[in-house]
Amino acid sequence: MTDASSTTHRVPYYAQWESADLVPEFVTGARASADDPLWQKSGAGSREEYGFWASRICGMACLRMALDHFGHPVPPSIPLLRDALEAGAYVRTGETTVKGLIYAPFADWVVRRWGLYARARPELGAGDIEAEVARGRLVMLSVHHSIRTLDPEPPLRGGHLVLAVGCGPKGVVLHNPSGFPGHSQQYHQVPWADLERFFADRGVVLGSRVR
Repeated sequence: MTDASSTTHRVPYYAQWESADLVPEFVTGARASADDPLWQKSGAGSREEYGFWASRICGMACLRMALDHFGHPVPPSIPLLRDALEAGAYVRTGETTVKGLIYAPFADWVVRRWGLYARARPELGAGDIEAEVARGRLVMLSVHHSIRTLDPEPPLRGGHLVLAVGCGPKGVVLHNPSGFPGHSQQYHQVPWADLERFFADRGVVLGSRVR
């Protein structure tokens, strides 16, 4: 973004799958998550563990980006996920179902473990996103996953987490853990009018330290 009133932070990108270049195959079902050739990098104990969680850890991918940006060591995704489960940020409710990311315990865990600023925001507007990014913070936004292609008619809002790393008059700049390579993974500018169709008006603000 080049507008003088725009702010975009240089934030390292992490996909929720280890093979970021294969995300289109994973999200379309052309390839199973368990068949990710780089699955062992996740720290999972088995392909099955990785396959279960890879499509569910967009929040952990956003957190890993924030940790890297704010100068903290970045744990592998599955050990980080296990710690989040212990903290109550996710709740496994059956063999195949998970409740999460649960914002309040997630934010408490981030503050406690890393000393970062972390605040759950059940009500979050475009002006709030702009203000937080201008303060040097990053904002996890709950959007529908089809924001990766700017689907003209998303079936609902929310359900997937992306990281706002920039803002300006033209829109918000996103790192999307399940975005498409070369298109919507890194620094994907989404016009404000388009964001409204996907955004559930809630999220988590992350900053460099507790204030």
